[in-house]
Amino acid sequence: MGKLPMTIEFSGKTALVTGGANGIGLACAGLLAASGAHTWILDLESEAPSEVAAQVGACGLAVDVTDGGSLSRALDTVVEAAGSLDVVVVNAGTVMPAKLLATTDEAWSRTLHVNLTGAFRTVRAVAERMSGYRRGSIVVTASTNSFDGEGDLTAYNVSKAGLLGLVRTAANELGPYAVRVNAVCPGLIRTRLTAGHFGDRNFLKEYVRHIPLGRGGEPHEVAAAVAFLASDAASFITGTTLVVDGGQMATKFGPWREANASFENDRWSLC
Repeated sequence: MGKLPMTIEFSGKTALVTGGANGIGLACAGLLAASGAHTWILDLESEAPSEVAAQVGACGLAVDVTDGGSLSRALDTVVEAAGSLDVVVVNAGTVMPAKLLATTDEAWSRTLHVNLTGAFRTVRAVAERMSGYRRGSIVVTASTNSFDGEGDLTAYNVSKAGLLGLVRTAANELGPYAVRVNAVCPGLIRTRLTAGHFGDRNFLKEYVRHIPLGRGGEPHEVAAAVAFLASDAASFITGTTLVVDGGQMATKFGPWREANASFENDRWSLC
């Protein structure tokens, strides 16, 4: 969670990360805080956002992004304390794996309610404030699943695909107010949700065989992409997606073969 290799400073700025108490969100919050931002983590009460935030030099608030009132009160608290809102990482999300025919109405509704409707409400609420400041950057955590149809993830895939429509439309409408809106699309990243995949050597070996860099990613690698898009270094970038997947989406069949490579320590390497 240290500073970026390139110099990106957020000193004097206020940043907010939804779903920031673990995984990619926590890495983003830690990096923003380490880079000088007055940073806030918003997450469910069960995730202990205040306690987690204190570990990375940030502040925390218990918020449910599916509850518009809860979200609005939290934003008011942040703005009242900080005076403005400069960077928002829309990261809160959930996944409930199930085959298409086994996806219940409840699982569908819950997934879209958190991942898509929650993101919409967050973007709408922060845009209302940022448009008045005539500045701001919003970065949405989408996914490589925004583009493909990975099995057993119907509701998740649909929710992540929908986020890209939200990003592009918001970028179009908020551009005149100097508010930028972009997305990152992570591939397989080592988080609490993917711990089972990283703990299964056989699964991981075959999965990352199709990733040119030969491995899964780490949360801090996504956070670096988020920090770039949120920063003034990306001042002429809006309405776009930055894929952080080790090259997976650029290929159909990955390059790794036992004839000239080996799989050790969760990654492929040339012999």
